[in-house]
Amino acid sequence: MPKLYSARILLSALQRAEFQIISQKGSHIKLFKRHGDKAFTVIVPNHKEIAIGTFNSILKQAGMTRKDLEKLIK
Repeated sequence: MPKLYSARILLSALQRAEFQIISQKGSHIKLFKRHGDKAFTVIVPNHKEIAIGTFNSILKQAGMTRKDLEKLIK
């Protein structure tokens, strides 16, 4: 089974990747980043463990690979 991360860890890593928290509605936190002509919006649920499908969706929204994210976590 793949390693699951908490929202706190993901938020910290995404902020290191220059994402900014712009809003929160309930337990969902919205982050935004502009990179050149592209704009990325990521929604992270504030849970203790992020499900693998949700985790993959977060990576896709952020335009990152799992390796990219893991470099920011370590």
